[in-house]
Amino acid sequence: MAEKDIVSKDVLQHLAADIANILLHLDVEHDSVELLQTEQQRIEVRRADMVARMRKRGTGEQFILHVEIQNANDMSMPVRMLRYVSDILLLHPNEPIYQYLVYIGKARLSMPTELVLPDFHYRYRVLDMHTVDCSLLLAQDTPEALVLAILCDFKARPTQEVVNYIVKRLKELTGDNEAQFRNYYEMLETLADNRDLQTQLDEAKHMLTQVDVTRFSTYRWGLQAGLEQGRELGLEQGLEKGLEQGLEQGLEQGLEQGLEKGLKQGFEKGAQLKATEMARKLISKGAFEVAEIAELTGLTEDEIQTLKAALLN
Repeated sequence: MAEKDIVSKDVLQHLAADIANILLHLDVEHDSVELLQTEQQRIEVRRADMVARMRKRGTGEQFILHVEIQNANDMSMPVRMLRYVSDILLLHPNEPIYQYLVYIGKARLSMPTELVLPDFHYRYRVLDMHTVDCSLLLAQDTPEALVLAILCDFKARPTQEVVNYIVKRLKELTGDNEAQFRNYYEMLETLADNRDLQTQLDEAKHMLTQVDVTRFSTYRWGLQAGLEQGRELGLEQGLEKGLEQGLEQGLEQGLEQGLEKGLKQGFEKGAQLKATEMARKLISKGAFEVAEIAELTGLTEDEIQTLKAALLN
């Protein structure tokens, strides 16, 4: 796992517990997770991806979990894993160890999972993420499952669309709790590095920022101003000019003033026909919720739903 100094200890502890419970089904207590340092130096410095002490819920059994995330086949992996487990045992003797390799590579898993020598047999457990149904993780609809879904094989699903959904849904589930969203996003960044998905993750974050702008009063003011100017410029030009003016003038006049002016102009001068046409335009763009379209056009949510159903048929 790529090292990220900005990720907090609490975030990594949470991530370790989620991997143990959701992917490995070890049923551990979240608050029992303790990250362990395993850095050893012989010729080179070696650090295992994730090593944590934790405790099972039902039995109270305490053990050490070592998880290594691998994005390519490596024929020397059994020797590497053996070195990791020997380092852990030297630092924490007499403690039971669960050792897993989580494989997320594009190629079919083909590397050996055991080392057999005369009078010696060593093996570790492997979780091939190609065997984990991504839709099942997404369907759990919890922040923890959504974060781990970034490791799944997306199959035929467009990568950017899946990453966009994960980030957008995380934001919806965490609501106004910015600290909580930031923690889960840091987990995503940590795991996305292992699949070379940082570019898609950055794009999803940018998308989320663009969506959030539509909730600002300056944006709404610009949209209502566009409705008024649409009488002379046409509906499409009015929308474009309204968006531009809303962002420019709203920033100058302030969010509160922009909202008051936008609401006054929209409801006083917005005719039913223009509101209906604008609602159709917004529905077709697919970037607005029903409640937002209702607020912007003055139509009721039932009217918006009727228009939406008609457009989809």
